[in-house]
Amino acid sequence: MDKKLLAMLACPVCKGDLKLNEARTELICYQDAMAFPIREGIPVMLAAEARTLSTDERLHKR
Repeated sequence: MDKKLLAMLACPVCKGDLKLNEARTELICYQDAMAFPIREGIPVMLAAEARTLSTDERLHKR
């Protein structure tokens, strides 16, 4: 994912920072414990499409 695009994106729920998880191809908002998928290089920034982070993922921020 392009670093410039990542810098412009914000969580659609809280407007907070997102962290790129390249291994899982998703953008993570630790504040809301949500992971937004990246499909075919395009971030899907819909809360309905996001998955909830597990407790372990919340505790081990990267």
